[in-house]
Amino acid sequence: MTALVQHEIGPFTIDDWHALPARADGSRLELLEGYWLVTPPPSGPHQWAENEIILLFKNALREASRSELYAVGGVGVEIGSEQRTALIPDFVVLDTAPVGTSFGPEHVLLAGEIWSPGNSPREQRDKLDAYARAGVPSFWSVAQDNRGPTELVTYRLDRGHYVPATSVRAGEGAVRVAEAPEPVEVDIAALRL
Repeated sequence: MTALVQHEIGPFTIDDWHALPARADGSRLELLEGYWLVTPPPSGPHQWAENEIILLFKNALREASRSELYAVGGVGVEIGSEQRTALIPDFVVLDTAPVGTSFGPEHVLLAGEIWSPGNSPREQRDKLDAYARAGVPSFWSVAQDNRGPTELVTYRLDRGHYVPATSVRAGEGAVRVAEAPEPVEVDIAALRL
């Protein structure tokens, strides 16, 4: 479950976000429209799926000799200081070496979130809108239950808004997904424990 933390001094800025120390409990602290959004540490099935998705991207990038691109998880994306938004997607594909802890959206070719049952529809919509406003070309939305992913919906940016492109559910087998820097074959059942 994610909680929006209100504070009497807010709204906060991206500089405030950078000034915070790392969280010892493994939770993630994001900034959404000036207010803190605290996410508990990811579950085991979530981490498993995240690592497998990143591996899919890494393999596709290697096979295509795209050594200038990097698939990583858990890095910050500075959506914009005007929006006072900085998020930590579960996985990204960057066009710059992942040196540092956060990156501008101009370096993010794809961002993805693995939604836990506790993530509200509003949080999901707000994050999707933030990545679209920032100009991130592709977004992956992964729904999950207590065993891992159940569905993937990919989006592509079209005139500043995301439009759904590919949808695949567990049990449908491998599906070719083009909404990535290099196309990948995704079998949702293989991402489950």
